[in-house]
Amino acid sequence: MEANGVGSLLLASFSVMWLVQSSAASSVLPVSIYTVTSRSITAQWSKYPGAHSFRVTATPVSGIGELGFVLFSGSTVIGTVISLTANTYYDVKVECLDNAGTVLSEGNVKHLSAPEVPVADKVYSKISNGITAEWAAVPGALQYELRAEANHTLYTETNVTESPGTVMGLYPATPYAVTIRSINVGGKSQPSRPMKATTVPAASAISSYSPSSDTIVANWDIIPAAVGYSVTIMRADGEGVKMKYNTTGTNFTFTGLEPDVLYTIVIHAVDATGIPGDDFTSNQETLALPPSGIQVTPTTGEPQVTVSWNQTDDSLNYTVVASSPNSVLACTSSGISCTLSPLLCGTEYTISVSASNTAGPSLASNSVQLLTVPCAPGGINIVEIQPGNLSVTWSPTVLTDYYIVFVKTDDGLELQCNSSLTECYFPSDCGFTYFINVFAYNKAGQSPAGDVLNYTTAPCCPNDITPIYVSGDTIEIIWSPVRGAELYETNADDGINVVHCNDTSTVCTLSALNCDSRYSISVYSYSEIRGVNSSCNPQYVATAPCSPEIVNITKITSSMFTVYWENNNADANYTVYARAEGEVWSCDSSGTSCDLSSLPCGSMFSISVVAKSTAGDSLPSYSEPLETAPCCPSDLTVTQITPSVTNVSWSPSHGAQTYVTMLESSKGQAKCHTLQTHCPLGCITCGTNYTVSVEAISESGLSTECLYQGYSSSACCPSGVKLYRLSNNDIMVYWRASGGSSNYIADLYGSKGNFTCSPTLGVGYCDIAGISCGDVYTVVVSPLDTDGSKVTFCPRKMYSVTCSGSSVGMVIYRGKRSVQ
Repeated sequence: MEANGVGSLLLASFSVMWLVQSSAASSVLPVSIYTVTSRSITAQWSKYPGAHSFRVTATPVSGIGELGFVLFSGSTVIGTVISLTANTYYDVKVECLDNAGTVLSEGNVKHLSAPEVPVADKVYSKISNGITAEWAAVPGALQYELRAEANHTLYTETNVTESPGTVMGLYPATPYAVTIRSINVGGKSQPSRPMKATTVPAASAISSYSPSSDTIVANWDIIPAAVGYSVTIMRADGEGVKMKYNTTGTNFTFTGLEPDVLYTIVIHAVDATGIPGDDFTSNQETLALPPSGIQVTPTTGEPQVTVSWNQTDDSLNYTVVASSPNSVLACTSSGISCTLSPLLCGTEYTISVSASNTAGPSLASNSVQLLTVPCAPGGINIVEIQPGNLSVTWSPTVLTDYYIVFVKTDDGLELQCNSSLTECYFPSDCGFTYFINVFAYNKAGQSPAGDVLNYTTAPCCPNDITPIYVSGDTIEIIWSPVRGAELYETNADDGINVVHCNDTSTVCTLSALNCDSRYSISVYSYSEIRGVNSSCNPQYVATAPCSPEIVNITKITSSMFTVYWENNNADANYTVYARAEGEVWSCDSSGTSCDLSSLPCGSMFSISVVAKSTAGDSLPSYSEPLETAPCCPSDLTVTQITPSVTNVSWSPSHGAQTYVTMLESSKGQAKCHTLQTHCPLGCITCGTNYTVSVEAISESGLSTECLYQGYSSSACCPSGVKLYRLSNNDIMVYWRASGGSSNYIADLYGSKGNFTCSPTLGVGYCDIAGISCGDVYTVVVSPLDTDGSKVTFCPRKMYSVTCSGSSVGMVIYRGKRSVQ
């Protein structure tokens, strides 16, 4: 490095002056070491204001070694002191001087110089990416830097601690210049004298394979600078003989080897100087021998087979391949058997086994043929050709010898059919579900189960349809449940209209029908799967006759009436009902009228007509009311109260509300209208025969005239009743008869006694003896009725009978007395 125009001699001539001037330095100048070598130290410092020059001095700390100093211009900040002693501690001082040589500032730093330059003994290459160097040890060196440079541009450096050392990361078959530098804590020495060496050829990667159980083929790439190759093979376990071959090619075939054995292959290139290159080692195993003793065992009920063989080596893996024109199956195993699954049905497989090691699979064993069971037939079609016959057809399957069709009904019955064709026939019955499965067979066995098809025949028809209720507009029918029916559809057809009834039960009520009509009734069974079985036979049922309509009721007698109605039925008989108070009267007719007789009096009847036929009875006609006239009172009593008043009483009459009572004679009549059951009648003539009648009248005005046995009024009371005194104590009672030939009786009542006399018929007087005088007597003369009874309502007269001595004196009339 330059000293900015100031030579070393100049530096020496001014050393005394600088040392004197440096004592005037007044500040510290920062100094550091930039780099060192075995003979030099380079320092660096900071710029300083007013600096004219810098003086650098290197002084051995121990006092042993070369001293050096250099003077630099004021603009310099880095400088080198040379001609120093290697591996020596120096005190490096930098002084800043002005133009007068006065020290403005100074600084120092201590540092070790690098060790001596190593001397290389020899360099050589044993590997394609490295060169090895040998040298004598350098005192003070802690490490050595090895540098390999090619073509003055490419270089690689490596640090080692001792000799020998190897530079790695080089290119194969390439000449390099190698230098060595020693290193301590102070820095690195200068490089040693370069020595030349060429790296050996590189190794080439081997690719190998075993084409057969006794052969291995090795291949490698061409190696630059190689003039030949050395190839060695031996068993990896060290047994046997090592075989070595030389060749100039890039491949080699080893023959006569043992099967299923791992071999080690080593190859290296040889350059023109005969120096071998890097070794490349590879292991290759020979193929195993093909397996023997192949056996195939099908698994019952599964689409798989187990393939077994004789095992020769526990370390081998085995591959079983089953091939067919349509598919390939494979399985692997480290044992002695393997399962192939799933096998395709209806296929003929060729099965072989190969043993595999790291070299790959061996040649295939002798093949074994395998026939699988047929595929399940498809395209199954079920047709009910006609009721009672099923046809089952299906698509043919390959490798099939024959077919079996299995049919099972839902009640457990099983049928089957064998056929080499693709069709079978079965008997069937209504209302059953048939489960049908078709299997194909060959020498391998039965095909897997295919789709189970079911076919449901039409539900059965009800055949015991029974009407349980029939009216003019309704028919209720019942039947027994039939197999397969989920719903029943009932139709009633009279040729004009159709009435429908749908229900899940086995009873149906058909309403809104026409009366007196013949219906064709069909009960169709229905299932969701098959629909309606419309082949069921109808049954004919007639509705009951239509209700008659009463048009008139005519009275024949008080207890007989004729009822007329309108005939609106084709063929019916009629019954007329009269209902009253829980009792029923009736009459029958095939025409349009009927006589109701013996109807009781005083009743309110409801009259209705019912038409009857073999189909049943119609609803009753609208009822018509019928009222019979009131009954006659059963008991009647006539009682004469006074000579002119008679009381008539009777028992209550059924149906009557009021009564009209009448007594009638040639002399006139007496009449009374009453709500009661008795009535007093006045203006009655005594001794007269009367006709007695009672007219019973109902609330609606109907009446019944009731005649009774004639009534005779009481005989007339006599007139002119007088008392006449006779001799002694006798009295004569006298009267004038009122007509007729009645007998009379005279009664005399007094306080001292009562007396009676009765004359013979036609006599108007009678005598009473032994009366007491001095008493007042009441006298009454009464006619006797035909039954001998005495009329009790004749007038009474009062007489005083005086005494004349001990005999009757004067008889004095005292007046009348009312009847008791």
